[in-house]
Amino acid sequence: MLAKLGGQAKALIFLLPKLKLLTTFGSAVVSIAAYALIWGVPFAAGFVALLFLHELGHVIQLRREGVKASAPMFIPFLGAVIAAKSMGRDAAAEARVGLAGPVLGSIASLVPLGLWLATGSDFWRALAYIGFFLNLLNLLPVLPLDGGRAMAALSPWIWLGGLAALVVLAFFFPNPILFLVLVFGGMESWRRWKLRNTPEGRAYHAIPARTRALVAATYLGLAALLAVGVAETFLSRGIPS
Repeated sequence: MLAKLGGQAKALIFLLPKLKLLTTFGSAVVSIAAYALIWGVPFAAGFVALLFLHELGHVIQLRREGVKASAPMFIPFLGAVIAAKSMGRDAAAEARVGLAGPVLGSIASLVPLGLWLATGSDFWRALAYIGFFLNLLNLLPVLPLDGGRAMAALSPWIWLGGLAALVVLAFFFPNPILFLVLVFGGMESWRRWKLRNTPEGRAYHAIPARTRALVAATYLGLAALLAVGVAETFLSRGIPS
């Protein structure tokens, strides 16, 4: 998931690439070891690979937008983050960056899907499911999730609806990660909401209607395809080792 945090948390993220022991490879190994305690090494390695490709989509698009971005850094049980000084020059660029992760992540999830269809193995089915689910979850229209980035190109009002939906989701399905997203999402949404009518804010969100329509179509189409993927690969028996 993209994390553009404020204050000390943001500073810490920018320091991560400079710590030799916390390279992308090193943090991936630590994450695999942590997830392996629950899922076993093979599934943990597959999950981290899907996370990596999801984040790589953001990195590639950021660099295409002319923004320097670090390689992904993995945090066990929280996912992965990248460090970037901005999300691009305007809301359209931010939307492209936000959607690039789920797009590449969804393509990556087609690999275990194909292997499941070819072999009938529940291992590949479960890995495809978690890949589709991860990318669908990131499309929730809440900052700092990818869906929230995409909504920057549509309307800041959608962030408020996304936060309300997340409150309901967290109430019925209590989860520490959801609560973290809710806290950071609330802070970031409030910060961005206050800026929306400033000259800088209006310029940032001043994008052509055609671009807004393209972002909306991409978002809805991707969400629909991922929802189908989640439904078709759901495995009630749990993750096989």
